[in-house]
Amino acid sequence: MAKEKKTLYTQQGYDELVAELKRREGVEREKIKKDIEVAKGFGDLSENAEYSEARRMQSENETRILELKEKIENAEIVDESTLDIDVVNLGSIVKVQNNTTGIEVTYSIVGSNESDPVHGKISDLSPVGAALMGKRAGDRANVETPNGLVKLTVLDVKR
Repeated sequence: MAKEKKTLYTQQGYDELVAELKRREGVEREKIKKDIEVAKGFGDLSENAEYSEARRMQSENETRILELKEKIENAEIVDESTLDIDVVNLGSIVKVQNNTTGIEVTYSIVGSNESDPVHGKISDLSPVGAALMGKRAGDRANVETPNGLVKLTVLDVKR
């Protein structure tokens, strides 16, 4: 079997994976196990909606546990202390301005499995994240989007 490619994570992102795995292997498994036992007491399993739902939840939990274990096994944590704090990199918090609209936005640059655009966390591999990597305050970045070219100016970079 081919070795999986390592995926970059911030320490926080990695810690969140480990915490979710621990929760799913402990608390979630026990809750589902109890739900299955209770549902078995309702009688005929072939027509028991509670039992079917508990088994579905068990399957989903076990699938997620396997995914988390794989992600953790293939994780590479970026040592942010070795990075230049003035340069956009994984773990940077970047304030940019759209040169067309004047709108300012702040992004946290994270690994691809940590991205959460709704909360301002964008992947280093996303179009905007990739365009910002290596930039400093005052630098400009051009990003191709489905709606055309977006020109950004980096206003601030911090950790």
